[in-house]
Amino acid sequence: MPRPSPFEETFLPHLDAAYNLARWILGTEEDAKDVVQEAYARAWKGYPKFRGGNPRAWLLTIVHNTALTWNKKYIKRKRFVPLDEESCTIPIEQVPSELSLAQRTQQLENALNRLPAEFREVLVLFEIEGWSYKEIAKALGVPLGTVMSRLSRARCRLRKELEQNPSEESDS
Repeated sequence: MPRPSPFEETFLPHLDAAYNLARWILGTEEDAKDVVQEAYARAWKGYPKFRGGNPRAWLLTIVHNTALTWNKKYIKRKRFVPLDEESCTIPIEQVPSELSLAQRTQQLENALNRLPAEFREVLVLFEIEGWSYKEIAKALGVPLGTVMSRLSRARCRLRKELEQNPSEESDS
């Protein structure tokens, strides 16, 4: 087997993270696969300009931007985030113990998919990928306060979604 190229050694370890981010932004596996493929092609073209640093952050910034472009191009319905979000004081209920882990996972995934993309992406980057506020702000091109606000609002909306649909059956 041939030795992997420097590009492959640098960026292939982040393929799962790239896919996860794209999937949560776009909401479908098919679109996420297409976006990740396009993002890796863009990363390949831009690789000579990569000056080191954090390859994961660099790649996921490309994935984020590619997903936004994809949304503008292919998604007809626009989802927006209202500025006058209600305050979030609803405590999350205990998940009934009769639900299996798979059912609870599906319930969480369904609730996340109902969130606007702006909320899903900050939740994924912060909670799943472990990025700092500063890293997210830089990658998304938004102020630090916007990241903090979106994360807070995303958590609130997720709690509400889970409370409103506590025993929702999965669609699969």
